[in-house]
Amino acid sequence: MHCLVIGGTQFIGRMLVPELLEAGHSVTVLHRQENHGYGRRVKNLVADRNNAAQMKAALAGKKFDAVFDNVYDWQRGTTAAHVEATVRAIQGPLQRYIFMSSVAAYGDGLNHHEGDALAPDDAMDLYTRNKATSERALFRLHQRMGLPVVTLRPPFIYGPGNPIYREAFFWDRMRASRTIIVPGDGRRLMQFVYVKDVVRAAMTALVEPNAVGHAFNIANARPISQTELVEALAKICRKPANFVRIPRQYLLRKGGHPMGPKMYYGMYLDMPPITQVTAKAQRVLKFKPTDFITGLKETYKWYLRHPTSPKPDYRFEDSLLAGAPVMAQSKG
Repeated sequence: MHCLVIGGTQFIGRMLVPELLEAGHSVTVLHRQENHGYGRRVKNLVADRNNAAQMKAALAGKKFDAVFDNVYDWQRGTTAAHVEATVRAIQGPLQRYIFMSSVAAYGDGLNHHEGDALAPDDAMDLYTRNKATSERALFRLHQRMGLPVVTLRPPFIYGPGNPIYREAFFWDRMRASRTIIVPGDGRRLMQFVYVKDVVRAAMTALVEPNAVGHAFNIANARPISQTELVEALAKICRKPANFVRIPRQYLLRKGGHPMGPKMYYGMYLDMPPITQVTAKAQRVLKFKPTDFITGLKETYKWYLRHPTSPKPDYRFEDSLLAGAPVMAQSKG
């Protein structure tokens, strides 16, 4: 197939493009840079996917069999209108349009199945709202014009090459013998998925006929608590899991924010819990997630070869540790 990868130069895309080439597909990457770094085997298109006119111009006269839509603009947001404009700019009969959504599309709640309602159009969180409305737009296009859409709903994605300051956030601090701040009682649930598993699910969705017109939850089956995450990361880097629990209200009152710049627990990780059931992906996509510890070991190898730059600034955390009402402390 001739595949278009929108956002093929970071994290998921960096894993996906080589897999597509290995499987014998031809690949074009669309992004905002003049070069993609893949060499001559991969064609390059330059456009801002949030700019409908640029997308239409870049895609004019080009036909694709499949599209992998991986891009979300964290600064401006990528809306349902942006996604629908992209679909309408694609020429030729598509065999697949694979959209990278998120568990956040559900809004909140535990143990979601794919048939559960997504967050409403007026959801307060921008990312949640955009993912939910984008999925609704794509499935309307599936019903009205036969768009062969498949949507994937991963939770927190981890793995080698993660550009979001998550795993490295904790390993930087553990290796520096610093105390880790755990918000609240540390019991807030989180669910993860290995980036290579996301790519494998996307590759299967490309060729599985029963995937068309469906959404899939893709994740490690068992959610873990925030405290369990710290303990798992400490185990991988063979450092003590030294942490303190500080009331979340205090962290936020002092200016802390899950997205930063004053982070206290890894970027966007301290969010209201949303978990999902993955039975459908296991059945249709033959999805078998990588063991969490196994995936973390591979991630840690990559982390050691790619030190955090610039070096972390611990001043905000120091101020919290110096004056916060500590709920409990652990030393493992």
